[in-house]
Amino acid sequence: MPVVNRIAALHSDITEWRRDIHRHPELQFDVHRTAALVAEKLRAFGCDEVVEGVGRTGVVGVIKGRETGSGRVVAMRADMDALPILEASGAAWASTVPGKMHACGHDGHTAMLLGAAQYLAETRNFDGAAVVVFQPAEEGGGGGREMVKEGMMERFGVQEVYGMHNMPGRAVGAFAIRPGPMMAAADTLLIDIEGRGGHAAKPHECVDTTVVAAHVITALQSVVARTVDPVESCVVTIAALHTAGEAFNVIPQTASLKGTVRTLSPGVQDIVEARIRALAEHTARAFGAVATVTYERNYPVTVNSAAQTAFAAAVAAEVAGEAAVDAATPPLMGSEDFSFMLNARPGAMIFIGNGNTAGVHHPAYDFDDDVIPAGCSYWVRLAEKAMPLGG
Repeated sequence: MPVVNRIAALHSDITEWRRDIHRHPELQFDVHRTAALVAEKLRAFGCDEVVEGVGRTGVVGVIKGRETGSGRVVAMRADMDALPILEASGAAWASTVPGKMHACGHDGHTAMLLGAAQYLAETRNFDGAAVVVFQPAEEGGGGGREMVKEGMMERFGVQEVYGMHNMPGRAVGAFAIRPGPMMAAADTLLIDIEGRGGHAAKPHECVDTTVVAAHVITALQSVVARTVDPVESCVVTIAALHTAGEAFNVIPQTASLKGTVRTLSPGVQDIVEARIRALAEHTARAFGAVATVTYERNYPVTVNSAAQTAFAAAVAAEVAGEAAVDAATPPLMGSEDFSFMLNARPGAMIFIGNGNTAGVHHPAYDFDDDVIPAGCSYWVRLAEKAMPLGG
């Protein structure tokens, strides 16, 4: 079955919703305008229940099918927040808020799920309840974690949960998915180094934190190369180095390193954390400095359940054709806080192609509106196939 005819007819409306959201980006939990727009539309569509303020600023809509005897409840999730990036897309619908833009396509995700909600509320060709979840703060705030902690799954009786994210570089409307680890855990790393500052002409009287920091950075490169099993995946990146010094002739007293660690399994995560601590602390000590490591486990691995992944791939094939569905795509080392929802209920995250656009988190990125019909049709068919009438 190709794109749903009614969805094709709604394409221009959904595009306008998407572009309106794009013009007014909001960050993390501060998505009040977007959440209000979502709630307003869900009520206008005739959803049976619309709840605002879930996970602080999330919105959940419940659409009951023509029949509900099956007791089935399937949730579909979209994220709403933007990024603190100055837009350079040049689009007529570019951000009107300096320093903020939808650089990851969450505007498209929200609009596509809204389109599917309108269709499902109009037709109700399923037996059960479709729960549409609009989440804040995916970009670093852990909005998915907050919605789960608040009891969203129990409150709405969710049995399975599905997510979708656009993927630049893959053909528009094509899909990619895999069972098991789909996206990496994302941990944050802070290393504070305390040395002994002084005059740059008297280094022998100092403990130079800049030199110590350089050696720590170099030592950390061995974590992946010489600690992690070569068949496993891991990334250790130091993204920022700051010292307390600004003068040309002063050796700084302190330095700090900031970075991220990405892994696809808890076992590797444990090994890497322990090794980073040991290398940083002992390297600093060898120079007479002290290193304090703050390692925070942020988003866990996004793990797709086997049965739900196979189901999602079959739904995508109905929409796009089997040739346009990669059911064994390699995992990505990016992260997703949809992982918290998948830890709470079985389900699957799927990627949908965004064509030859700039990559996500790039100032020139823009969601391709030609993706909308396939994305909306996927959601519609997923709900109808997961909860079939007469099934």
